[in-house]
Order: sequence, then C-alpha cells, then structure tokens
Amino acid sequence: MNSIRFRLCFFAITCGLFSGTTVAQPPGDAAGRSFAFRLSTLAGEQVVIEADDKHPVTVVCFLGAECPLVRLYSPRLSVMAKEFSATGVRFVGINSNRQDTEEDIRGYLAEYHLSFPLVLDPGNVIADQYGATRTPEVFVLNKSLRVVYQGRIDDQYAPGVNRQAAAQNDLRSAIEQTLAGHPVKVAGTEPVGCMIGKMRHPTAPSTTPLAENAVTYCNQVSRVLQKHCIECHRTGEIGPFSLEAFEDVVGWAETSQEVIDNGRMPPWHADPAHGSFANARQMPEHDKQVIRDWIAAGLPKGEESQLPGGVQFADGWQIGKKPDLEVSMREQPFRIPAEGTVEYQYFVIDPGFTEEKWVSAAQVIPGNRAVVHHAIVFIRPPDDQEFRGVGWLTAYVPGQRMIPMPAGHARRVPAGSRFVFQMHYTTNGTEQQDLSKVGIVFADPKTVTDEVITLIGIDQEFEIPPHAAAHEVSGKIRWLPEHGKLLAIAPHMHVRGKSFELFAEKSGDAETLLKVPQYDFNWQHSYVLEKPLPLHSVGKLTFKTTFDNSAANPFNPDPAQWVNWGDQTWEEMAVVFLEVSEPLQTPPAGSSTAGELAVAGDKLFATDAAAREAKITAFVEEFFKRLDTNGDGIVMRSEAPVAVRTRFGHYDLNDDQAADKSEIRQLAERRF
Repeated sequence: MNSIRFRLCFFAITCGLFSGTTVAQPPGDAAGRSFAFRLSTLAGEQVVIEADDKHPVTVVCFLGAECPLVRLYSPRLSVMAKEFSATGVRFVGINSNRQDTEEDIRGYLAEYHLSFPLVLDPGNVIADQYGATRTPEVFVLNKSLRVVYQGRIDDQYAPGVNRQAAAQNDLRSAIEQTLAGHPVKVAGTEPVGCMIGKMRHPTAPSTTPLAENAVTYCNQVSRVLQKHCIECHRTGEIGPFSLEAFEDVVGWAETSQEVIDNGRMPPWHADPAHGSFANARQMPEHDKQVIRDWIAAGLPKGEESQLPGGVQFADGWQIGKKPDLEVSMREQPFRIPAEGTVEYQYFVIDPGFTEEKWVSAAQVIPGNRAVVHHAIVFIRPPDDQEFRGVGWLTAYVPGQRMIPMPAGHARRVPAGSRFVFQMHYTTNGTEQQDLSKVGIVFADPKTVTDEVITLIGIDQEFEIPPHAAAHEVSGKIRWLPEHGKLLAIAPHMHVRGKSFELFAEKSGDAETLLKVPQYDFNWQHSYVLEKPLPLHSVGKLTFKTTFDNSAANPFNPDPAQWVNWGDQTWEEMAVVFLEVSEPLQTPPAGSSTAGELAVAGDKLFATDAAAREAKITAFVEEFFKRLDTNGDGIVMRSEAPVAVRTRFGHYDLNDDQAADKSEIRQLAERRF
C-alpha cells in the first residue's frame, strides 16, 4: 500500500504438500524388511533399536534441523516421550538430511532440547530402509519391531494451516492402542512436512562428461534462485532455510520443485489474464522447467567458473533513505507462545505530532521475522479532525519489495494522530518475542501534488450456510474521487475465503481489474497497478468474493457452522482496500466531469440544494443500512467493523460510543 512493497519467499509452513489424508496400511513390512538399526548421535553415543520385551512400543521420528513443521512439532514430541517413558515406550529421532550440517543440528538441539536421542543417518540408509520421505514423519513399532503406524503426528499443522488444536491425534492413538494390545485403527496417514534431502545412489558412477547444454546448478539453477528465491532464503532472512550454497539447494531441491509445481511458490495469486501489476512475483514456466530438468538429470553441480556474481539485497530500510522518524509498536517486546493460534494484536502509539504531517514513504521493520506473518499500521486521527479513508499508513508481508509512490504523492497525517499497529503472528515451536517498528519519511508540503487515501469496499450483510462450497458475496465502493487514480488493490477475507474479483464499469461494460482465483489468507497481498487507473472514466467499482465453508477446505475450522461478519479468523469478512490518489488542486472546469463524490457507487453533482439534500439523505441511509446491524437507528462502536472502529470518533460527535442519525447527518452536511 503506502510505499507498497512485495518480494518472493518461501515462508513458515510452506514446505509440505499433503494434508494428512488416511491411507489403508503402513508400508509393507510383509516383504520381510528389518526395522532394526544401530546409529550414533552427534556426540558419538550409539543407539541400538532391536526387538526386546523391555520396550512394547518404539517411536521412530524422522526430523530435520530447519523444516518449519519439525520445529512446530518438536516440543510436542518431547512432551509425549516423557509422558510415555514410564510405560516402556522409547522415542528416537533420525536426521537423514544431506543438507543439515553439524552446526545446523547442534543449533536445533540447543534450541529444542529433545527429551530423546537424535541419531544421524549418513546416506539416508535407514530412511530408505523405512521408506520415509518427509520430516516430520513418525513410525510406531511394536515389541517385535513390526510397523503398526506410519504418517503424521496429528492434524493441527499443515501447509498454511495452524489450527487451535488437533482433532485427530494419530500418533498418540497409535501408541495407546498398541500398549493396550489392540490393533491400530488408523494404521497410516500421509505425512505432512518437508521432503527428506536424500543422497542419490546410482548403480555405477558416471564417466560421461556433461553435455554443453546440460542444466547445472552453477550455470542455470543458481541464476533462477537468485532471481526468485535468495532474497528471502538467505542467512538471517524470513525463509526457514538458506538456498545460498550448492549443498543446501541439493537437499531442498525436491521440496522446492513440489511447492513451485503446486502453486504455493512464488506467493502470488493474481490471474495473469487480468491486469498488470508492478509487484507481480510470478515464476515463468521456463524457470520452473530449469528446476525440473536439473532434478531429473541428477542434480549436477557444473563448473564453478559459471556461477553468477553475488547480488546485493536491501536488508534494512528500503525507502530510499534513513527514515526521518522511527516509531516502535510498544515499549516492551510482545511475547509469542511456542504453539497454537495467536489472534490479531493491536498496539496504539502516539508519535507526538503537534502539527499536520505529509508522509511520502513508510515501512514496517519486523522485530522478529520468524514469527511476524504480517503487520499493518493505521492512522487514527483525533475525533474532531476531518479525515477521509480508513487511515492505512503502510504494511508488511514477508517477501515484500518496495514500490515507491509516484512523485508528488503523500499521505496526510493530522496533528494529534496516533498509530495503530495490527500484528499477525505465527508460532514456530519455541517462545519468541517481537518489537516491530515503522519508519517514516516526511514530504515537504510544498512538493505534494496528490493526496493518497485508502478507500474501502465492504459487505457485512451476509450469512454463509453450513457446508457451502462456493457462497458468493458482492459489494461496491460507495464513493470515488472524480479526478483521482486507482493505485493498488488489497482484498481481505479470512480462512473460508476462496476467490475475489474487482470490476470497473466503463460506458456500460464491466472490466475485470483483478481476479484472484485461489485466495490465501496466509498471504495478504496488495496488488499494485503497473499503470494507475484514472477514475474519471469509471462509472463504479464492484467486487465479488466467494467463500468455501465445506469440509474440503483444509483451513475451515468448522464446516457445520453458519458464518457471519466478524473480526476473528473463524468469522468472515468481505472487504477490499483501494489505494487511491487525488490531486490537491482540482483541474480546471471542462477538463473533466465536475464533482468528486460518489454515493452508493454513483457519482452525483452538487449543483443545487435539491441535489445536495438527496446526497445527504442517501449518505445517512446507506451508513445505517451497512452498519446498523440491529436496526435500532443507532450504530454502537462495539457493533462497527474494525476499519470503522479505529476512527469512530469521526462519526460519534458527542463521544458517547454511539452514532445516531443526527450525528451522521451533520457529518454528511459538512462533506457535501
């Protein structure tokens, strides 16, 4: 949005594909395979797994040092190992990843303090023996070392999914049923997590030199990664693992191909058939094919002389200069728990503005990139200040890159305004802290030609039926500045959001400005138009959202519920934010249609008293139609959406936490 920015990254729990569906049986130990092994820990201590009567159950856990899902589940595995130790159940972890260095493993162990041994599996011999493919993947063996369960730990976490609690505790159930002498009811599920970075074992070493046009890491793959991945997947950045070195890339190759092919990466969701966007992060099919061909060829390294030069990435402020002001979200860091869902957090801070300010650039710097999923900073003006739009200042989403505002454009911040930080955190398996901040660059008021404001399209009067797979909700933007331009579009729904479209009506025809066929709540994109759209040619803007409340939606907390408007993620929203600019000086008469206000999406003209009264009446009626949910003629602050609540004093003229029709009429009279 303001100083709009996006860039590519793999983030948090994007490293898995499967959602944990049930399979009939664990892998075929009927073939006579042995599941005994003898391996050593990093400290050289031997761990022997063999059949004996002392251990009625053995749990073998394939783990990786950097996999996000392993990190989420490690504390849970440690707790379970302690809990069941008195019954003779033994846990052992195995690291089979070729890319995990000794330093990586030591760091992982120091952070998670496993209550069971972690052994090393050089050459992934035991992973192949077990048929393990992912981390975390668990095997439950009885006292005869027969596999009675293989798969996921439970169903709480999956790619993009962080449920409040698990509904299916697969590993726990398998242990308890085996201890009780009962057959395991669900003997196998698809594992959820990162693919094990395995060594390949050719039958004979190749003596054939690489062809001149062969795809190699040094020549082609390294360049594709530099272009699309390294900005996030490097040391100290948001990507959970680095793709800077050949051995790392080889170990993560198949996981990378998987998330690229299934569309999870790059994190960009606009349909390329509609609109052109300055911050588009789409990987061309040619670059995807380079990754596929390289893996199919056996991951050849190639000649180091063909490696590209290093790329310089901006690590800190990306707003062109050191900010004129830095404002932290609070005095003390906020604590994020190790597990579970953290509801949106709101922090209000006074930047100390005693006079009006114009902001030409603003950027959020997350204090802890490992857990800050996204952040939005709003402007909350004093109650007695005239202020248009919803007060958006700037936002952060992992992988953003700066798209500066056009020259002469800036946001107005009234004197006495406060900043509201809206913070969305994700847990990563250990308790964390965050103290994010926003940096601001001020503009000389004499140089500002256009004010940037954020408009909102919203529909609150909807009810999504239980089990509805494609429930549509439509809305419109109720006024547009006549001489303004549309700069960016940011749709917003919650976890049942399925798709979004924005339409512009021009001369009776509807043009699709943005289509998001697969909306993802985990990525709060702002789509920045490559060429700003003049609004004088637009009759009105409308939008359509689709919601999936069915059991087929893996993010759905409860498909049996009726779902209405609400702030919480288990409720829903049908909202679009529009970044719009408006010239401070109205163009001369005749240069375009006079007037600049639209009520109920139609542009009306204040040419006489009757027209003005019609606009005032329409404004009041529309306000109460949208926001008076109980129909009592009063809008309470508590019943208003967050976007309205943050500046409710603009409507509540007597500061009694309620807005009646007389107050809204006064507001409309000032506006028109």
